[in-house]
Amino acid sequence: MDSDNWIVQNLQNALNTWNEKLAEIWAIITQSPKEFKGGGIWDVVTQINGALMAIGLALLVLFFVVGVMKTCGSFAEVKRPEHAFKIFIRFILAKAVVTYGMELMVALFEITQGIVSTIMNAAGFGAATDTVLPNEMIQAIEDVGFFDSIPLWAVTLIGGLFITILSFVMILSVYGRFFRLYLYTAIAPVPLSSFAGEPTQNVGKSFLKSYTAVCLEGAIVVLSCIIFSFFAASPPVVDTDAAAVTQVWSYVGELVFNMLVLVGAVKMSDRVVREMMGL
Repeated sequence: MDSDNWIVQNLQNALNTWNEKLAEIWAIITQSPKEFKGGGIWDVVTQINGALMAIGLALLVLFFVVGVMKTCGSFAEVKRPEHAFKIFIRFILAKAVVTYGMELMVALFEITQGIVSTIMNAAGFGAATDTVLPNEMIQAIEDVGFFDSIPLWAVTLIGGLFITILSFVMILSVYGRFFRLYLYTAIAPVPLSSFAGEPTQNVGKSFLKSYTAVCLEGAIVVLSCIIFSFFAASPPVVDTDAAAVTQVWSYVGELVFNMLVLVGAVKMSDRVVREMMGL
């Protein structure tokens, strides 16, 4: 319902900002890093990954030599066929991980995107539900006189400011996840080279666990948005018998609380994944 009332327009503008950012999150979370922003960022990340490949292979040899020196008590142990074969297999596998690290990370991301798509299809959601002002509240605000509307100005200014700030905090968290995906992919050859040595392999394991956690954050964000969409589909109840300022205060307060829950879930998605999966 359109209105010329300044108070209504202020709240609607804040809600429009929230809805736009929520729709943007929905589009980003279902997008591949290769397609994000036209693929330009991915091209740069791929070039950096390729440039670091030489450093990764050099570190691979270094970690391999250090690992052999630390795990073998003497040169005689290296001459034993079973031990030499084990060392050779480790080097070959570590070399494959570094060489095909980009493909490995893309495959992990696609698996987690499959989880996101399954969640969306199971919930029957193709897009986030918009949050709108109830018509009863709009009518009550329009019927308020000039002097009685002064408290409403304060309520709507505070409420609109909170909603706008929360929308930007939420979108920044989702953009931060995408940046971390690019950072992990760009620097991958260096930490993956640590698999060549047994004493240093924990570095590579931690790297892959952290990257997997970042990928799985998308599933938590989608689940949070779906849950919030049900809240938006069932907006706070408006008491039409109460004064307009009471109606607005009650509605905005409950709405901001629900938004705080969503923003908190989005911001803590990394912690939730690590606690659930032990990553």
